Amino acid sequence: MLAAMVTITSQATPAEASAEQVQLVLLRAELATRIERHTGFDGVHSTAIPRLTLVRVSTAQHPVHSVYEPAFCVLAQGAKRVLLGDEVYVYDGSHYLVASQDLPVAGHVVDASPETPYLGLKLDLDAKDIASLALDLGRDGRLPSRSPQRGIFTGELTAALLEPVLRLIKLLDSPRDISTLAPLVLREILYRLLSSEEGWRIAQLAVVDGHSQRVARAIDWLRQRFHEQLRVEELAREAHMSVSSLHHHFKAVTAMSPLQYQKQLRLQEARQVMLSENIDAATAGHRVGYESPSQFSREYSRFFGAPPARDIKRLREQQISSRPH
Repeated sequence: MLAAMVTITSQATPAEASAEQVQLVLLRAELATRIERHTGFDGVHSTAIPRLTLVRVSTAQHPVHSVYEPAFCVLAQGAKRVLLGDEVYVYDGSHYLVASQDLPVAGHVVDASPETPYLGLKLDLDAKDIASLALDLGRDGRLPSRSPQRGIFTGELTAALLEPVLRLIKLLDSPRDISTLAPLVLREILYRLLSSEEGWRIAQLAVVDGHSQRVARAIDWLRQRFHEQLRVEELAREAHMSVSSLHHHFKAVTAMSPLQYQKQLRLQEARQVMLSENIDAATAGHRVGYESPSQFSREYSRFFGAPPARDIKRLREQQISSRPH
């Protein structure tokens, strides 16, 4: 769909192109108004629509480390940088972001203020919905088979995609309609994504026993056993791949090796338990699989930019300052 959009735009008159831009500005403005109404204060807000989350941030942040699960992210205001390894992905009011695999990333809100807060939404993607719709599109020959690439990408936000997104948010004002209409609107949004130029990256998750599904199986295995010693041969057997094939395709999707992926999961989990359970670094490191406290401290400092105790103190101070009054 995006490829077709580019072709049409190149042939469109200046007036038609201008009309598209005006429509996008109006759609984004209404989306921002509705997101702000349903949030009210900074934070992540669940909604009555399954898999839909709203986000409001009024100040630029330090990078926040987390694992992005498959999701479609749209901003009505503000901008965000997402770091996957050494790669940077930026999205804003003109570009959306899609994660098609579980990826350990650092997200950094770079454009936000009390007067113009960062306002966005996240829609979790469901593999069964993808499989159902991708099969229909595949029969039309519109989803080419390609080698796996990064499990995250950005795309141009068009009016055709933003309109159903806005309709989905509007349903929050009519709760009785959600159970009937939300699934239809969600299917339309997914259709627009799958039909876009990069939609094949999402569709690959629906290819039975394809490389993307095998990598997803390896990722799931790592997420469940990140605290255990990694045996690459065992991981490859779990994914139904050879060791060399696993390394090649895993890195193509995640930008890191299985060992690097496991390390990031361990460090993020250790940070979370220190923050939530008030335990010391040595205990947290041991819990996530480190045998050496000094090795844990070194790798933690290298990854988060500060030793565990100093980093956790800073995070607690940020939590206190960001609480709604």
